[in-house]
Amino acid sequence: MSCSIHVQFPAGKPVTVSVNGTAIARDAIVREMQNHPADRPIAAWQQAARALVVRELLLQRAAVLGLVPAPIGDDDGRRETDEEALMRGVVEHEVAVPEPDDATCRRYYENNKARFRSSDLYEAAHILFAALPSDKEAYAQARADAEAVLATLQEDPQGFPAFAQAYSRCPSAAQGGNLGQLTRGDTTPEFERALVALQPGQMSESPVPTRYGFHIIRLARKIDGQPLPFELVASRIAEYLREAVSRRATAQYIARLVSSASIAGIEIAGAEAHRVS
Repeated sequence: MSCSIHVQFPAGKPVTVSVNGTAIARDAIVREMQNHPADRPIAAWQQAARALVVRELLLQRAAVLGLVPAPIGDDDGRRETDEEALMRGVVEHEVAVPEPDDATCRRYYENNKARFRSSDLYEAAHILFAALPSDKEAYAQARADAEAVLATLQEDPQGFPAFAQAYSRCPSAAQGGNLGQLTRGDTTPEFERALVALQPGQMSESPVPTRYGFHIIRLARKIDGQPLPFELVASRIAEYLREAVSRRATAQYIARLVSSASIAGIEIAGAEAHRVS
């Protein structure tokens, strides 16, 4: 939302928060705090109070509009509550979200071409010295074995497939450690960081630790990703722009509701900028 909220944290005499004369129970704010983790309790209280004030404003507006709840569900079996359906209904009824036209989508595409390209491909192989980090003795031995093999391979890199077949505890050992083509996200973060730092033909300078043990990694080839044509990403761009416009329009709409409401126990700054005359 575009407005900021200051809530007096309850100390001594309780603070009563109300919206157009309807009080928001202190217990409700306390329960809502679990959905707003923060470094300090006062910050969580502020966020919880903010959420419940907005909720009450939308529900009151739904009553004025005479909306009837029509909950919807998703493919996972989750279903809106009546209150969630009413709040969604208010936004759908009162917030106009224009569809981004072709020119707008093309302009976004031209200005953000780096975001629209196929993934880089890495043709790689590895030798896995398997051990669990929780088994300190086995983990230390795996490191020592990996370091010894790596020292030998640095003298004779051509022996990589044979050493993979002899030492690796990964099914890829049967293919000389060959992992085929990988993209970002296919491996553990530690493995990936080491892999993308290599140049074609290079091996990792030291064994790479992961949750599975230690790896000696060799990058055979990198295939750079290619720009994706506009037609292939046009629908994705339109959805992104639609969501961005919807978020801004909803924030402005809620700020206008705040401007015309009588709110006690809580101060909402910045709403005046959105007041409708």
